[in-house]
Amino acid sequence: MKKLLLITLLLSGCSSSNDAIKALKANGFTDIQTHGHAFFNCSEDDTFATKFTAKNKDGQKISGAVCSGWLKGSTIRFD
Repeated sequence: MKKLLLITLLLSGCSSSNDAIKALKANGFTDIQTHGHAFFNCSEDDTFATKFTAKNKDGQKISGAVCSGWLKGSTIRFD
């Protein structure tokens, strides 16, 4: 039971919706929705990985992940 609780806490801490939204807005995306942790979308060096869907400047719906880490910026990766 303790291991399950620890794993749940660690996985919930691996997604940073606020940072993802801020990075996407700064790059002109709208209608942003985050969907929790993005497994296998970012490198091992990234602390946070957040799945998202949004609309780009042309109004097209896109999806991907925002990857970030301590003392580094955010990287937007598209599916």
